[in-house]
Amino acid sequence: MQRWNFPVCGIKKVSLKLKLLYLLKTPQLSFILHLEIFSVKHGGSLTIPCFYDEKYKSDRKYWCKVQEWLLCKIVASTNTSGRTSVTDHPTQNMFTVEVKSLQDADSGYYWCSVEISDGSDDGDYVYLTVSSDPAVSVMNSRVSGQEGGSVSVQCFYSAEYKKEKRNCCRFKDKRCFLWGRTDTSQNSAVLVTDYGKGSVSVEMRGLQKSDAGWYWFSAGDVGVTVHLTVTERPSSKITCIRNTFCLSHN
Repeated sequence: MQRWNFPVCGIKKVSLKLKLLYLLKTPQLSFILHLEIFSVKHGGSLTIPCFYDEKYKSDRKYWCKVQEWLLCKIVASTNTSGRTSVTDHPTQNMFTVEVKSLQDADSGYYWCSVEISDGSDDGDYVYLTVSSDPAVSVMNSRVSGQEGGSVSVQCFYSAEYKKEKRNCCRFKDKRCFLWGRTDTSQNSAVLVTDYGKGSVSVEMRGLQKSDAGWYWFSAGDVGVTVHLTVTERPSSKITCIRNTFCLSHN
């Protein structure tokens, strides 16, 4: 099984298109450090949520790819469009990086970064691996459900990761769900079933608005992201016939 060793670097401004990485600086961006390798299928797409401190709300965010000689080439920055886009969500202290139509050449180290006007830029690194047969994948990377309802995600991992620990976790509080049933709030619960044959089923029941957001599934040190949207339950309407017989319906 292939492993990667990550450099501990920071980012120093050089120009609008290139950043210079320098060693021995510990990243301070509050990104999820224990998910540093993302796996995606050739031709597919991937969205990575990057969380930052409150003090970085008004700063420009960008995504850059590490080049030779410690240079980091900016691929996209806040509110740019194209195959790679960076969208800031300041109310959530988070920005997302979406990359579409991924090719083998897109594999490599990247920085999820914030541009600091009066100092060195802050950020954190990830490794992106693109292949025709990814180590970890999900059937649907974006799912939605109604309040009080349920939603399920089918996750897959390759044979070489069969003996690796598998996790299904939530980004916002770094909470991972145990195999079997895990209660997430007063009314909602997560049921995780590992079939031991390369697939894991994750079902969320009794959905609440607070369950919405970003999750990840990982096997060993490789993972993929999943976004959950929870919509409001339609309000019930009551129809009465001659003020004697009433029906409740959506």
